[in-house]
Amino acid sequence: MCLAIPGKIVEIVDAENHIAKVDVGGVRRNVNVGMFDEGEVGVGDYVLIHVGFAMSKIDEAEAEETLRVLKEIGEYDPGVEEFKTTLV
Repeated sequence: MCLAIPGKIVEIVDAENHIAKVDVGGVRRNVNVGMFDEGEVGVGDYVLIHVGFAMSKIDEAEAEETLRVLKEIGEYDPGVEEFKTTLV
């Protein structure tokens, strides 16, 4: 099973190459936001991240609920190695 993890965009690092910095439980990594049209996502938006790519935009309530469920089923750890190694 593949999981997408919600994260909050905290910075646009490189607009030309579609790279944004996201925060997931205090861990900040760069992700590719190139799947979105220009201006569709920005600082403060929440996105679902899978293998270094932001796949879809979600609202804050959905992000919090997703993290809650992942924690509940034991599939979420803010320091999870997969998150650290798969993001751009």
